[in-house]
Amino acid sequence: MISNEAKQKLISIVGIENYDDSKAGRLVYSYDATPQFQSLPDAVIAPRNTKEVSEIVKICNEYRIPIVPRGSGTNLCAGTCPTEGGIVLIFKHMNKILEIDEENLTVTVQPGVVTLDLIKAVEAKGLFYPPDPSSMKISTIGGNINENSGGLRGLKYGVTRDYVMALEVVLANGDVIRTGGKLAKDVAGYDLTRLFVGSEGTLGIITEATLKLIPMPETKKTMLALYQDLEAAARSVSKIIANKIIPTTLEFLDQPTLEVVEAYAQIGLPTDVKAVLLIEQDGPSEVVERDMKKMAEICKEEQAVSVQVAQSEAEADALRTARRSALSALARLKPTTILEDATVPRSEIAKMVKVINEIAEKYNVKICTFGHAGDGNLHPTCPTDARDREEIERVEKAFEEIFAKAIELGGTITGEHGVGVMKAPYLEWKLGREGIAAMKAIKNALDPNNIMNPGKVFAKSTRKRVVITR
Repeated sequence: MISNEAKQKLISIVGIENYDDSKAGRLVYSYDATPQFQSLPDAVIAPRNTKEVSEIVKICNEYRIPIVPRGSGTNLCAGTCPTEGGIVLIFKHMNKILEIDEENLTVTVQPGVVTLDLIKAVEAKGLFYPPDPSSMKISTIGGNINENSGGLRGLKYGVTRDYVMALEVVLANGDVIRTGGKLAKDVAGYDLTRLFVGSEGTLGIITEATLKLIPMPETKKTMLALYQDLEAAARSVSKIIANKIIPTTLEFLDQPTLEVVEAYAQIGLPTDVKAVLLIEQDGPSEVVERDMKKMAEICKEEQAVSVQVAQSEAEADALRTARRSALSALARLKPTTILEDATVPRSEIAKMVKVINEIAEKYNVKICTFGHAGDGNLHPTCPTDARDREEIERVEKAFEEIFAKAIELGGTITGEHGVGVMKAPYLEWKLGREGIAAMKAIKNALDPNNIMNPGKVFAKSTRKRVVITR
């Protein structure tokens, strides 16, 4: 609970119109896109600038009030669910593109800027911001940075962290620091910029970011490769990379996902095949032509039954949009949709796809698999019903085995969704006790009163490691 004294101090900073502790207002921000997690905050506050954020944080630190910074709530790890109450900080006022610097190829933004709005703004000037999470129509840059979001173009261009050059951050004591800058080189001290990227709001609150831009690619082409064998599709992915071709996009969808996406998007996707690869390449036209030709050959060598190149940008865009809609489409199947992101080295994709299907069969659950196959980031997704406790237990056991197998194959429990609450019990499997202790030391140094998004990343208890025998 927030005392009346603390409440009045907070209202004096932001104004009564930006402080909401009504039941309805709190309910709206009690959950995010993660199933089975909901908890009411004590209040929702909308600061208008960095100074207000700093003053809010000072009061929260004094009164030990938890703070959960939130973008659009599209994350899938319960990272913005206020599990310990406190305040949810929203950035609807701090949503401006402050500068597009065409000389230094940077853009400086506030955290509430919507990702797609940023992409369109820089593309209007012939520049390119590659990170493109599937939620980019509504996700914000602040949320992208907190979760280190990926996207379809991550294989070739990297993820959010690769484009964050500088940050303005409010620390847990209210101090404001600036990290990095518009510099190609900067080794002055610890790389604090990278420390805050992906920290899920547990170390500080990002109030401004300077992001790297690159020139727009000259041209791009998109093709669809169809398979009657899941493992053949997965082998194609490994073989394309082994041939030293790095496509912009290399996405995988299995038949159950295809059926649901086509029913949702209705663009003519084939539903009579076991899997498809959505492949895109961009760059100089001669390079694109050469790479597309070679990738088509590889797919046919690996038993693709058809390889089709999109005949227009409209057709290509429809394919990309259909892929981005996979979660929305799958969410129509059952009341609860659990989407995960186990990630393995690219060379292990075929094994991982096979294992996911075996585990689904073992626990008698439906798992649809799609994802960024080119960078090993698969999204096994289970349509289920949270009201059916027996089925939910089977789903949870299935995902435990999937995480364990991913680590066994040299992978990780999350490639882009983050840890939050959902993956926290498994983090020790990946990092070990010593790794967790090192992270806690950083957390305790920057946030000794544990007010910054408490209850996230660090689990209250760790799951016993699953041993897989086959």
